[in-house]
Amino acid sequence: MGHLVGKDIYRKLGKKLDSMYVRTPWNDKLFRIIKELYSEPEARLIVDMPLGIVDLNAIKATSSFNIKQIQKLLDDLIGKGLVIDFGEESKKLYTISPMVVGIFEYTMMRTRGELNPKLWSQLFNDYMMGDDSFFKANFKSGQQVSVMRTIPHEESLAPSEFVEILDYEKAEGLIKDHKRFAVGICSCRHEKHHLNEKICAVPMESCTSFGQAAKYMIEHGFAQSISRSEMLDNLSRSKDLGLVLNTDNVKNEASFMCHCCGCCCNLLVGIRKFGYANVVVTSNYIASVNDLSCDGCGKCAKACPINAITMKKDISPDSRRKKLPEIDTEFCLGCGVCALSCQPKSLVLIHRPQKVLHPENLTERIILQALERGTLQNFIFTHPHKITHQFLRTLIGSFLKLSPVKKSLMSQHLRSRFLSVLMKNRSA
Repeated sequence: MGHLVGKDIYRKLGKKLDSMYVRTPWNDKLFRIIKELYSEPEARLIVDMPLGIVDLNAIKATSSFNIKQIQKLLDDLIGKGLVIDFGEESKKLYTISPMVVGIFEYTMMRTRGELNPKLWSQLFNDYMMGDDSFFKANFKSGQQVSVMRTIPHEESLAPSEFVEILDYEKAEGLIKDHKRFAVGICSCRHEKHHLNEKICAVPMESCTSFGQAAKYMIEHGFAQSISRSEMLDNLSRSKDLGLVLNTDNVKNEASFMCHCCGCCCNLLVGIRKFGYANVVVTSNYIASVNDLSCDGCGKCAKACPINAITMKKDISPDSRRKKLPEIDTEFCLGCGVCALSCQPKSLVLIHRPQKVLHPENLTERIILQALERGTLQNFIFTHPHKITHQFLRTLIGSFLKLSPVKKSLMSQHLRSRFLSVLMKNRSA
């Protein structure tokens, strides 16, 4: 009977992870991952923890463990990246790590020798890439809010657009706002390396962070400190290698920058393999071709990491070209990698006709992600065991599943009012 009791607590843990702002659908593949990562006491503590950012007293109020036991379990979970801690020692706050960005990244960035990287690469690949269930759970209804957004390579912008680009859309703009930087092993490249699927020449240590996030990564052994000039060197290298620059999907206080290639990045592979367009939120720019100067070489199509450019037969009269690039505007990330490869400069980035939704900060992003995925009620009524909270979570959850309600709440006017009221109540 013991193995049945054990599987039950892991099923509850899976349900808890699936109740967050990144959905994590249950199956045997997820069971294998969490059973290997969490001890049974650790799983019980996570199941008992409130969602959101909470202190030790809030965890004690919902847990059967005593303070000493909770602190020991938290320390172990933090060391594995399964719980994230904030603040000074006397005022420490905690939050549960979601699957992405969280469990996957922190597991695959660990190089202390306690894990079998080949095994973990296979486990995560089976769960996230074996079929589309993970991406479907998060993007099947056309959700617009994801964890990452693309930053355009400034060299790819049309001259008329360059003067209008906003600071939060510039890679160098994000870097200049911070004084502390870190680099660690890219979890995706680490995974693909052990699966023999890494075909790029990009160094393994290419996951960069800045500000408080860099401090956290360094202190917890997930990354090492680098200078501002080294950070800028990484950025320059990414331009030369034609990598996609992705960062936090927020306007203020972005904390990391990914340097992504088409062969390794799970999110880019997810777009290409499963066809979910919003896995990475686009920049406010989109690729545009000048048919008059384009020579039809096809380098842009080869450079695109998600195959959003195809070469079509050129039917223009008197044209010497055989083909012209055609851009899939639904999928184009607005990264500018294609434009970097265009010798005649016939392909540039221009402003999208419709502005893209980029949340103001991390709090807004998480609220909107949870709202789109029908889990916002879990962050409002946080006590996992109170009957009233359970009832209200079910009630609000059913309400949010109504498509017209979700659509109206995502509209610009009502979204603003809803967020202001919600955030006011959360701080009260």
